[in-house]
Amino acid sequence: MSAPWTPAELLAVMGARQLRDDTTVFAGVGVPLLAGALAQQRHAPRLTLVIEGGIVGPRIKPGRLPISTNEMRAAHRARMLPGITDTFLLAQRGFLDLGFMGGAQIDRHGNINTSVLGGDYWRPKVRLPGTGGANDIISLCREVIVLTVHERRRFVERVDFVTSPGWLEGDGSRARAGLRFGGVSRVVTTLGVFSFDPERRRMQVEALHPGVTLDDVRAHTGFEVLVPGRVEVTEPPTAEELEILRALDPERRFLG
Repeated sequence: MSAPWTPAELLAVMGARQLRDDTTVFAGVGVPLLAGALAQQRHAPRLTLVIEGGIVGPRIKPGRLPISTNEMRAAHRARMLPGITDTFLLAQRGFLDLGFMGGAQIDRHGNINTSVLGGDYWRPKVRLPGTGGANDIISLCREVIVLTVHERRRFVERVDFVTSPGWLEGDGSRARAGLRFGGVSRVVTTLGVFSFDPERRRMQVEALHPGVTLDDVRAHTGFEVLVPGRVEVTEPPTAEELEILRALDPERRFLG
């Protein structure tokens, strides 16, 4: 029997549970913004959302979910409208606690590719949208969480192009590259929640969603995922979480 929620709803709920009060979260439109708005309404009323187009502290209005970082629906009851360049200056100055990201590919060290697939950079098989602000987010926020569907084609041994640096090669290589703080702390997927080994910075299982097995993870991942001694099981989405979420996106533009 299929679950009573879509993969996007599962991602939004599990992503929202990672967020805490009194933090500042850089969130893109779609599932990351839904996760932030859900957290605001349910358990983190003092969470401050920051949107790339230059919007700080909005309260997303149910049924009016923005589809662009630059439209005024994203600015409902915002505290500041400083402009896009100032948003990244806030990140550069260390004011943004957490960044939410997605990507076409991710590897064992949390590096993200949103640029090209196959071939070299100049002659790829597929050219993707590129970085936008993703490199700035992963380089400058104090912590980054990746939200993505868990598919073998996305979870690869080595990304075709490092658009956004996670832990690079692990073993301190991020710091040696000049990125002295931050990094990917968790990867939240449709199969579970993953963190990174503190020494080698390799992806490891932290928790699996109900009904998911380690064999499922192995079948949908193109590299070996580390398995610590204890693997938790996440609590399924509650009726309250799903009700709030569906009210935010009643037309199901992002929830599927």
